[in-house]
Amino acid sequence: MQYWLIKSEPGSWSWDDQLNAGEAGTYWDGVRNYQASNNMKAMENGDQCFFYHSVKEKSVVGIVEVIKEYYPDHTDPKGRFGMVDVRAVKTVPKPVTLGAIKEEEKLADLALIRQSRLSVVPVYKASWDHICKMGGL
Repeated sequence: MQYWLIKSEPGSWSWDDQLNAGEAGTYWDGVRNYQASNNMKAMENGDQCFFYHSVKEKSVVGIVEVIKEYYPDHTDPKGRFGMVDVRAVKTVPKPVTLGAIKEEEKLADLALIRQSRLSVVPVYKASWDHICKMGGL
């Protein structure tokens, strides 16, 4: 299993929206960066992703699971990019803020910090476990 972090602007698609999508989940579309897209191509069914609210909140608020691997993104008129489907797994009891993540020396190599503009980034297992602990999981 691999671990990831996917970002969403809560005004466009929030954690509550993801929860409301239910067991069927929903597609994760709109990624228009080649590196983020390549990260999505590497995702496999069952992989776990932190659901991260970007913009003002800047925090990990939930966990989703990949339920359909990379396929063409219907919102891309040029057909260059794809998407995956995800479903909500659990809410993070105590949202983990970007500020708290940056304060943790153990998380210094996290792609969220090093490549802050990417919307889809990998997360090492040790970092995943540490963020889960910070979030009360």
